[in-house]
Amino acid sequence: MKDGDGAAKWIEAGLVELARGGVDHVRVEVLAASLGVTKGGFYRRFRDRRALLDALLETWAAGRIAALEKQIEQGGSTARERLESLIRLYTERISAQGIAIELAIRQWARSDPSAAASAATVDAARLARITQLYRQLGLDPKDAEARAVLFYSFIFGQSLLFLDQASRKRGTVIAACADVLTAP
Repeated sequence: MKDGDGAAKWIEAGLVELARGGVDHVRVEVLAASLGVTKGGFYRRFRDRRALLDALLETWAAGRIAALEKQIEQGGSTARERLESLIRLYTERISAQGIAIELAIRQWARSDPSAAASAATVDAARLARITQLYRQLGLDPKDAEARAVLFYSFIFGQSLLFLDQASRKRGTVIAACADVLTAP
């Protein structure tokens, strides 16, 4: 990768295509057309498609880890407040594109070691940070880690569930889950 700003536009367009149809949709021709430029611009910024894919993974992983840290820091002063804030954030403002990218990365990871490594890095960072919050609530290391896995599974799993339920019922179920997940 050479040109930082120009490369970022290609990466952003790549993430959009990844969300739309998975890694197979991230093709130089498609991206060039969506950006309204020639393929030559791509090759001035990336060695090849694999270099773009690696940059997508790096950008996604760094962005997800940084976003979690920011969300936690802004979520309150106590561990419980921060966990509650994360639950609100991920249940009230579900990003269809964010979920689509997350799912596409995980599907891609099933057949690509680099994608699998990026997903594992993000998972490890997320789980470590959430485990730390549970440790601050007073849980022992084993229980904190188990609760972090449940919390993490809930945060992402709930976005795939309740699609046909009324908003009020969904809110009641989410609130009950939040009470369980944030109890010391």
